[in-house]
Amino acid sequence: MQDTLKRIHKMDARLANQIAAGEVVERPASIVKELVENSLDAGADDIEISLQEGGIKLIRIKDNGTGIHKEDLALALSRHATSKITHIEDLHRISTLGFRGEALPSISSVSRLKLISRPPGADNAWQVEGDGREIETTVKPASHAQGTTVEVQDLFFNTPARKRFLRSERTEFSQCEEVLKRLALGALNVKFTLLHNQRPVKHWPKALNDSDYQQRLAGILGQLFSEQNLAVNYTLSGLRLWGWLGLPTIARNQGDQQYFFVNGRTIRDRLLNFHVKRAYADVLYQSRYPAYVLYLELDPEMVDVNAHPTKLEVRFREAKTIHDFIYQAVRKSLAHTSPNTSVLRHSSALQELPQHFFAPQGVPSGFPTTVQTSLPLQTREPMASYASLTPADVGRLPSIGPNSATIPPLGYAIAQLHGTYLLAENPDGIVLVDIHAAHERLLYEKLKTDFENAGIKTQLLLLPLLLSVSEGEAQWVEDQPEFWRNLGIGVERSAPTGLLIREIPALLKHQDIEQLVRDILSDMQSQEVSDTVQNRMLGILSTMACHHAVRAHHLLNKEEMNALLRQMENSERSNQCSHGRPTWVQLTKADLDRFFLRGR
Repeated sequence: MQDTLKRIHKMDARLANQIAAGEVVERPASIVKELVENSLDAGADDIEISLQEGGIKLIRIKDNGTGIHKEDLALALSRHATSKITHIEDLHRISTLGFRGEALPSISSVSRLKLISRPPGADNAWQVEGDGREIETTVKPASHAQGTTVEVQDLFFNTPARKRFLRSERTEFSQCEEVLKRLALGALNVKFTLLHNQRPVKHWPKALNDSDYQQRLAGILGQLFSEQNLAVNYTLSGLRLWGWLGLPTIARNQGDQQYFFVNGRTIRDRLLNFHVKRAYADVLYQSRYPAYVLYLELDPEMVDVNAHPTKLEVRFREAKTIHDFIYQAVRKSLAHTSPNTSVLRHSSALQELPQHFFAPQGVPSGFPTTVQTSLPLQTREPMASYASLTPADVGRLPSIGPNSATIPPLGYAIAQLHGTYLLAENPDGIVLVDIHAAHERLLYEKLKTDFENAGIKTQLLLLPLLLSVSEGEAQWVEDQPEFWRNLGIGVERSAPTGLLIREIPALLKHQDIEQLVRDILSDMQSQEVSDTVQNRMLGILSTMACHHAVRAHHLLNKEEMNALLRQMENSERSNQCSHGRPTWVQLTKADLDRFFLRGR
């Protein structure tokens, strides 16, 4: 029996390197990421990426960074060799993108690699080569400007089993391009040039001011995002979140335009994305995904970037504090979206609104029409309720000319169209308002404010509700009495696996309370936060607002229409209804001239 046991032996270095490469080198895009991150760590501000056959045949990264000393070139191709950390304490304050010293040896073990570099002040450049064989590396002189070039040829030439897992040239190239998009968003002050099969494909100049930033956003996420975004810059207790939030009207069917960076490092974190989407809850269809580019800056000691082999995930020392900070930063930024503070919506931006916002047929291309939800309920709110909001002379429209600096952002009402839309004129052109959607948002915000000021009103159940849960869930309920009190739910542990519910929020008296509690427990287990009760309550308030908002074909006079415009200008989130649809659009004078071919 003992003779059949396999003996322990030490793997040869070549095999160990190729196994280790499996963690670093999955496909050409993995190599592009590692090498460009090395260029950025070297302080490069001009990086050229050349690919052939999607990176399978050739990957060449050329930069103008600080380079590598001649004496360190051979060492750079050996495992665990790095210039970025020296002591164990350095792992707790990592400020570079790469640090493990595994990228170059892993890449050279599964390809033919050439490394050429020239540091500042050196008389000439030097190069080394590697092809996966365990032979001594020779340093040779070369011609090169200051910086480094890494050439990777014939990926997986010596591991054909792995090469069979690569996809088509087109697929591999698109993966490389997506990696570069993230890197270009993470390093806005760096120039990037991408070539494929010797043809220029992408060019992103350095972005040094807001205009440059918007150009890079347009080049990577599209012109619509550049036109329809909201800048965020929020700082609290050593944390800073800045970047750009896509307006709810350009939300997408999938989360393909969500870019998040922590101290400059691109990451994909399910919980961070969840908390950003939480903040959009009041202005977004639940099935849609917001678009954003966000940068979180914090003390490196508060984040562990060594939590994942590909460094795409991180761990935070105070995760709940950071998640709450991100949620509040995004939520407060989105709250300040009103005609007084946000970008104008114009006809060109509306061309790319989601398909379901428009009529499915009979609408000429290029002239989208917002679909009005059916409104079977009759309003019970008297129009006289506007009286207290309307200045005595609001119906008297001033002449709007080029010097009308005091005209409010939405201008003054001219007419009501088809009983549904409000037409107004402002110095920029004309404004169209969806009356029902706008009034629904205003009522909803007022109901929320009143509800928050009054606090959660509760009511006792006539018969307590007994709920069977797991022992762990029952223990969590017992340990968190304050959490449940804040939700307005009176619950206590009645047995090792039993809960007794005695009190509930009055607003939720017609809800399935058993399912509600189970949903809360599920939320807390998966994401350590639950908005279930709040969302249910807000859903009821939203329905109430919808039922009491001005209905289609209800005619308003000028005073009422102007009062609606003034309220919109001074109310949070008034640019979108609670479903994320726009409440108003701007047609500029240039748009009108273009429609009628004026000036041609």
